[in-house]
Amino acid sequence: MRKGLERTTIPKNSEVHYGMKASNIIGKTMHFLVHNSFLFTVTVMGVIHATLLVIMWYANVMPLVRFNVLSVVVYLFCILLCKAGHIMPVYVSILLEVTAYAVYSTSLIGWGGGSYGFLCSIVPIIIYFGCFLWKGSKRWAIVWLLILNFAVYVYLYLRYAKAQPVYELPFAIKSVLTIFASFVMVFSVIFYNVVYIYASEYERVSLEKKNRQLSADAREDVLTNLLNRRGFLPLVEALMKPGQAKHFCIAFCDIDNFKRINDSYGHDCGDEVLRHITKLIKKEMQGCDICRWGGEEIIILMRDYDMAVAKAKLEYVRGYVEANPTSFFNKRIQATLTIGLEEYRDSYHSPEEIIKVADERMYYGKQHGKNILIYDDRKAGDEDV
Repeated sequence: MRKGLERTTIPKNSEVHYGMKASNIIGKTMHFLVHNSFLFTVTVMGVIHATLLVIMWYANVMPLVRFNVLSVVVYLFCILLCKAGHIMPVYVSILLEVTAYAVYSTSLIGWGGGSYGFLCSIVPIIIYFGCFLWKGSKRWAIVWLLILNFAVYVYLYLRYAKAQPVYELPFAIKSVLTIFASFVMVFSVIFYNVVYIYASEYERVSLEKKNRQLSADAREDVLTNLLNRRGFLPLVEALMKPGQAKHFCIAFCDIDNFKRINDSYGHDCGDEVLRHITKLIKKEMQGCDICRWGGEEIIILMRDYDMAVAKAKLEYVRGYVEANPTSFFNKRIQATLTIGLEEYRDSYHSPEEIIKVADERMYYGKQHGKNILIYDDRKAGDEDV
């Protein structure tokens, strides 16, 4: 029974693993094709003409053999142009070569050879790469290219649909050429549509990610990843609205002697001290909203804390910061916090009012020894009056 259970559970995990692996491979492949679509296109075009060269050699249509040799050389040169970043010459070369081959091939082996299908196969290329190369009103060039492409198609049909070909090919070879041209046409339509959809989706996701990052940057401090004033004040204001929970405290923290740390060890060290202390506070004050108010000043919004619990917690945090100096290039940088604390009361009408009181108490602590917690004009540990 146990062996049977193992046989039913292990394949499921394997399927998930291989499914994720396959999805990752597909994603990487599509990402490569989107960013290397020109290079992929000219490579495939070279392979197509190499295949046509073999077919025409077998059919003994030597003019088309020579033309396909020239086409392969053109696409090899286009590969070099792609790697050098010269895209417009590649685009023009593709359109001219395919159109020339369709006209020349149809004139030799007739409409039944299916070469007209190559004109249809470059329609997605005209649109997809044209949109990449031209912007705004210049994209009318794409419309004119499509009209010209269609005009060539109509000309070939009217001129060669019932005309006697120069080279009369066996039915089997005609069938192979028609099926091959149809395959190239269908592949082109599907491939460039898939690439376009993936590129559009990738761009949309990237744009959403950038927007989220911009939104986060507008609310967060880059150095510490704490909230900034713009992100912090609305949180306090929301708690002060009618009908909201009123039970919270504001702690205003300042790193002691921070200027001296910067002057003695450099601003890189000061930044590291700030990041380190931030991590310590975030670790001990989980569930609280923490803001870098400016410079070395940090404010903590302590939701559902009353004064007694907040005092005990902040006193622990103060001691915890003092006991954990910052390591910076084999140096141990001692830093401490001075903290001002205030509990919300109905008499406060704006976040700035309660923050100002906590700030004044912190400033009082700076003037009376530093590395202390001040609340209601008393140090932590003092007995209540």
